[in-house]
Amino acid sequence: MKGSDFEAALAEVDSLLFVWDEALATRWLGEPVTRQPIHTLYLPADQVGADVVDACRQSALESLSLHGGDAEAMAKIVGLPGRLAEQAWPRVLHKLESEPVEDLRIDLEEGYGLREDAEEDTHADAAGRVLAALEGSSGAPFSLGVRVKSLEGSTRRRGLRSLDLVLAALLESRTTLPTGFVFTLPKVTSVEQVRAMVHMCHRLEQSYGLEPGALRFEVQVETPQIVLGADGTATVARLVHEAQGRCIGLHYGTYDYSASVGIAPAYQSLDHPAADHAKAVMQVAAAGTGVRLSDGSSNVLPVGERAAVHAAWALHARLVRHSLERGFYQGWDLHPAQLPTRYLATYAFFREGLPTAAARLHAYAIRAESGMLDEPATAYALSSFLLRGFDCGALDLSEVLAASELDAQTLERYARRQPAGVERLNQMPRELLRRALLEACASPRWSELVADARPFSTPEALYAAANDALKTLDESDVDAALAGHPRIGERPTGLASEASQQEQREVARADQAVLDALADGNRVYEERFGHVYLVCATGRSAEELLGLLRARLGNNPKTERMVVRDELGKINRLRLERLVKGIG
Repeated sequence: MKGSDFEAALAEVDSLLFVWDEALATRWLGEPVTRQPIHTLYLPADQVGADVVDACRQSALESLSLHGGDAEAMAKIVGLPGRLAEQAWPRVLHKLESEPVEDLRIDLEEGYGLREDAEEDTHADAAGRVLAALEGSSGAPFSLGVRVKSLEGSTRRRGLRSLDLVLAALLESRTTLPTGFVFTLPKVTSVEQVRAMVHMCHRLEQSYGLEPGALRFEVQVETPQIVLGADGTATVARLVHEAQGRCIGLHYGTYDYSASVGIAPAYQSLDHPAADHAKAVMQVAAAGTGVRLSDGSSNVLPVGERAAVHAAWALHARLVRHSLERGFYQGWDLHPAQLPTRYLATYAFFREGLPTAAARLHAYAIRAESGMLDEPATAYALSSFLLRGFDCGALDLSEVLAASELDAQTLERYARRQPAGVERLNQMPRELLRRALLEACASPRWSELVADARPFSTPEALYAAANDALKTLDESDVDAALAGHPRIGERPTGLASEASQQEQREVARADQAVLDALADGNRVYEERFGHVYLVCATGRSAEELLGLLRARLGNNPKTERMVVRDELGKINRLRLERLVKGIG
């Protein structure tokens, strides 16, 4: 083809694939780069107090003291090779002492049961206070939250009320949620329930002054309807994309799902073929979306006589291994006495795989001849395996680097754990990036200049490019940017409406007299300067913004235009920071 014909044909292909390019860039963002817990410990709300971490540590260690022993004894109990148990066991004991629970979920659903409203109100309030107290405490879980009752008609009000009460207690003396906070939504049967929960999250965030997107949840996959809908499609795949980024996990519910598909109680288990089928559907639905997977639980608890404890430990270790081999790196625990075998089985899995994974990754890195023909996707899987082992404490970084003969930066690059924010922007199709930038600043010229400054090596490089672009804008470009900003005190609309609403959240709390004064001030300001009163409103009260407006009315037009550019730069910076973090 002639050059001009080829370019024309390419433009046509780009046009045909634009919608799909946008879907790939926004709906399949890749795996999160953050650490994933290897388990979630569910404890009934009426059994959880401020000392929950110490209580779990003591319970796990006491169980070992009564029924366990050294590495050799535990190897025999759970059926591990002695050398693996010897390597893993000191790490297990250290883990139980230093961080016994990685992810805690205070349960207000089935593990808690049906209670009188007043009683559950009390426990929901207490749960919020426990979660608030845990953040930053010694040995605290790095992920935590609650499970509330489902959105089924009979439990909907109760579940949402409990969530509201937990948040009220949690936010009583703070303005943000604890790092790693998540809540679990059980018994989901439809995409509509997920959409409804997304709506409720918006309302709760507005009520408590939280950033948009702050509330995130896990969906329990424990009904047949969520695996296969009446229309023959995988409902779970649809709900992942309808959750607007709020669904961060899919958790398999062993016993509800097994019962729903007719498995007899004696055979209900997370390794039943029916369970593996449901989880295979979950796995494909979540692949590449950033939504993480968790396997279910074993309700055979290691309590009672020694023989029963040993049998339960052996079963639990086998089921943990089953999950890990199938790519489910997280699972439920229902009792602190399950923690020793959770860590032992997991650590043994990673330690057993270390030599082979490291050797294959090294061979890939130097393009050596070997018996395995590995590709970039395999290098990603190998490096991710090694880093997961390091994250949970099974492996030391030094031994991973020594075995693979790689440096940490190379290992993280293979695992695609480079800083996600600017890398995501660098990889976006240009038109999609421009649209995202227009939500930060409505000037088309500014968005073009910033997009053309790619690649951004760091977030600071992005912010510098944004400032440079702002300096080059003429007054008509600035007017275009101003057109994207609502008046202070008015309900925002347009591309950046959610950002504006968040920035003006303090204004929304003002009394009517102040809002009326702002409206009057806006009219006077626009008559004097010919454009909207622009100010970086984040964190400022309506009274403060009203005072600034009145003070700026004394500026001459040239001075005020300089102030406007300065305020526009501040707003752009805050919005770009949110874009880099993937919020909004």
